Amino acid sequence: MKKSNKKIISLLLAVMMAFAITACSSGGQGASQGADQAKPSSEGQTTQAVQEAAPAADESAEQAETAAPAAEEASSEAQTAVSQAASTSTAEKAAEQAESINYLALVNKQNPLPDGWEDALETVHMTNSIGDDVEVEKKAYDAYLKLKEDLEKEGIFVDLDSARRSVAEQQRIMDDFTQKYGADYALKTVATPGYSEHHTGLALDLYLIIDGKDVVENEDMIQYPEIWEVIHSKLADYGFILRYLQDKEHITGYGYEPWHIRYVDDVNTAKEIMESGVTLEGWLGAVNETDLDVDYGSSEVYTPEQLKEAAIQIKCTFAGWKGCELHSLRYAGDEADNAENLEWLNSHEGNAKYTHAAEFLTDFHSPVEASGAWDPDQEYKDYQWWLGLTEDGTWEVVDWGY
Repeated sequence: MKKSNKKIISLLLAVMMAFAITACSSGGQGASQGADQAKPSSEGQTTQAVQEAAPAADESAEQAETAAPAAEEASSEAQTAVSQAASTSTAEKAAEQAESINYLALVNKQNPLPDGWEDALETVHMTNSIGDDVEVEKKAYDAYLKLKEDLEKEGIFVDLDSARRSVAEQQRIMDDFTQKYGADYALKTVATPGYSEHHTGLALDLYLIIDGKDVVENEDMIQYPEIWEVIHSKLADYGFILRYLQDKEHITGYGYEPWHIRYVDDVNTAKEIMESGVTLEGWLGAVNETDLDVDYGSSEVYTPEQLKEAAIQIKCTFAGWKGCELHSLRYAGDEADNAENLEWLNSHEGNAKYTHAAEFLTDFHSPVEASGAWDPDQEYKDYQWWLGLTEDGTWEVVDWGY
């Protein structure tokens, strides 16, 4: 037992003994009065007992008075010690939480948010120029403010469109889309709860402020490549990387997003990743980031931009095939766009109204330890992908296989 604890206990015992003596003296006097009623004693005996008890009571009172301040002091010391211990515990807990956040954690279509992440996460809230509340991991937000300040020196103004979304919030979005549009549509358009990088609080979506006006729509922001080039050149200086690179959809699972940045904390690491030109998946060694050969051929039905958009849909879907390496992707030709194939594609979806059909062929390698549909460690050639073009000009992957 610690000396301080022994001291406290000793003082408390002293106080208890003093009060016990006083209480016994008071109790004895009452008992004596009761006995006197039952069996009266002589006046001399009573006087002598009172005289003998008085000095003892006075001494006990003095002991109590002396012990009380000491007990109070000990109690105060104990309370201070408890308070300091609680403060230390809180600081240690905060340190442990900070250590539990891995700023290089990989969260994508194949890798879920690590267990315990949301409990350990320390975030801040800010209100953007539109009036929306945005939640961000604390260190990422501090770094963002420094990046923002640097950009403003260049005459470039940005704000945060979105950052952290909880798993529960993502589930609500999924449920809402499922109820309104059906499960198939929801799975194609909404990130699976638990597998969105926005859960980390480290993924930030920027938007531009041009001539005092908020530019928040993706199709509008993409019109300023020169501004994004300057922004990207400064990311690594503040611990950020560009997360979704051009032509890397088959690895990241998402199309090119110049506004989506990711905080990795260490500036040197950020610079190494940005200078390498590889994705976070590739830099971490989660995938073998090989070059992809894409051939759009020639078409009299679709523009090059339409074929590129179709290919992106295929690549984003492929990114969910864990362990598979996509080597080539090519347009199969206009012959696939016929009435028979169109009817077949529309039969896949109850409410589908595809106006055109397209076929692509891919070569890919299956995982070394494959299961389910794939044979292990095999090269698949001319693997078919079928897409339908909706009335609003959007491509959807409808079917794949031989």
